[in-house]
Amino acid sequence: MNDLMPFEWIAAIRFLREGRMQSLFIICGAAIGVAVIVFMSALLDGMQANIFRRVLSSQAHIVLERPKQVARPLRATAPGQSALATIQKPSQRLSSIDQWQKIRDEMKTRPDVAAVSPTVTGPAFAVRGDANQAISLIGIDPEQYVRIVPLPEKIIRGTFRLTNNDILIGYQLADDLGVEVGDKLRVATASGGNLTLTIAGIFDLGSRGANLRNVYVLLSTAQNLINLIGGVSSIDLTVNDPFQAEDIAQSIADQTGLDALSWIKTNNQFFLGLNAQKFSSQMIRLFVGLSVAAGIASVLVVSVVQRSKEIGILRAMGGSRGQVMRVFLIQGAVVGLLGSLLGSTMATGLMAVWRLVAKNPDGTPMFPVTVQPSLFMWAAVVATLTGLLAAVTPALRAARLEPVEAIRG
Repeated sequence: MNDLMPFEWIAAIRFLREGRMQSLFIICGAAIGVAVIVFMSALLDGMQANIFRRVLSSQAHIVLERPKQVARPLRATAPGQSALATIQKPSQRLSSIDQWQKIRDEMKTRPDVAAVSPTVTGPAFAVRGDANQAISLIGIDPEQYVRIVPLPEKIIRGTFRLTNNDILIGYQLADDLGVEVGDKLRVATASGGNLTLTIAGIFDLGSRGANLRNVYVLLSTAQNLINLIGGVSSIDLTVNDPFQAEDIAQSIADQTGLDALSWIKTNNQFFLGLNAQKFSSQMIRLFVGLSVAAGIASVLVVSVVQRSKEIGILRAMGGSRGQVMRVFLIQGAVVGLLGSLLGSTMATGLMAVWRLVAKNPDGTPMFPVTVQPSLFMWAAVVATLTGLLAAVTPALRAARLEPVEAIRG
């Protein structure tokens, strides 16, 4: 077998075997670094996906609305006369998006848009006996809207059913009004709409405000109640890459002339928090990687000093500087590769322990933590390259040793 291996590989493996404890310690150090990076990557990705899912699963990525009416002067000044004009912002009347069907169809053809759903949203009152509550009435097309917000998954009592006589309400509103599935609830609007509907389901959107305020009815029902027959007040969109939502929103606004509000703009603090978390995660990975590289380099530098006589003998027997360099580069790469394999195994074990320990009070997992197979592959590649780069300085030092001086020690 050794006869088939190049000289550099034979020498590198022999050096690693002779310093077993030294090699074992540095491989374990590299393994711990890889395990930390892989486990932390999986943990942070899972946590971010869980937060992202909880926050954005109850809202659209982009909402298209008619532009707001601009303020106008109530009193003009005569030529040559300086006077302050009184500016008053006009009341924003609920009105439909012009040619909304055409805009909806245009959005469906965009490759960066995953789902489109027209909605009618307006203020209303939910009345139950002597009790009443201000609500946000949302009329939806169930077949399209469930691709924006997975309402069937949010139902905790009753069923996801919307006909002309049905309504879906949040559990907080149900508790405040003292109603349950099957009860009647009267909805009244400022435009004179008044309709008694049956509670088909009670949902939990994960937000007290949304559970208290949002109610869902059929699109045509909302149009009748708000007196917006045949129109829609907004068009909700889900995009393929949520982190590009603001750029896509600006593109759509330029294309349609509508106001396009992305979740990034309406949840700016949340978005900044996600970015800060991602940046800190990358910095931690970088410093862990640097510490692993420094450990490999330091051990190989010591190895060069310890084996200076062997290096001198190799040079005296005809070994070139390039061959000596490759011996130590191979050592660094082998240490990095073995460390990545051991570290990936350790990371898998850590994730198994996390799944057993990190649970909610009801026994369900806190959030799913999974690792894509590609992460293990990249860990092996990066660790091997790190070991290779860490070995460059020791390899250069070994290659510069003169045979006579090295043998004399």
